[in-house]
Amino acid sequence: MDPELLAGLRALVDTNRLRIVARVGARPASVEDLAMELRQPVPSVARQVDVLVAAGLVERTGDRHDGLRARWDRVGELARSLSRLEADESGVAAAADGAWPHEGESLAETLERMRATPEDAKVLRGYLVDGQLLTIPAQHRKRQVVLRFLLERVFTEDRGYPEKEVNQRLALFHPDVAALRRYLVDDGYVTREAGVYRRAAASRLGPPSA
Repeated sequence: MDPELLAGLRALVDTNRLRIVARVGARPASVEDLAMELRQPVPSVARQVDVLVAAGLVERTGDRHDGLRARWDRVGELARSLSRLEADESGVAAAADGAWPHEGESLAETLERMRATPEDAKVLRGYLVDGQLLTIPAQHRKRQVVLRFLLERVFTEDRGYPEKEVNQRLALFHPDVAALRRYLVDDGYVTREAGVYRRAAASRLGPPSA
């Protein structure tokens, strides 16, 4: 496996590092800010930040007070690398846009599989930039659209997904994977049992009733 890809995956597997990327993805922060918000010692957070910086997922701005921010370009590169790797292993040529995990699938095609309305499409286009979520919608209606999109792009097979794999896949869209997992389960799109996630049977019937 490519060393840069491996470093990125290792960096995103850790829950605390995912929380750090999610936090500085929302707005820049200092190590001290992160330590206070995560309720962890500054040296421990600093070590986690060093790992993320080395993996290219976080960068230092040089500002003493707001010195860290997420590198969404690097997250996108990681997504494309994983996409190419999966294509190589399955014997399928990698798609030009590196869509994950549906190789070559456009947003329009995903919207069609979602049975999305024009309003749904407008919501997604407002939250997605280069395939990644700018933020997780706070409004319930908009969040449902985003969750249905993630369902189609992440839980593509009728099988169980270990939590580690779910984290890696969701992290390609947004670093706060814990929140995304919780929403997917709580809203009935995915079931969870003994740390294994599976697409809920009801989710194949279309969007839930309002």
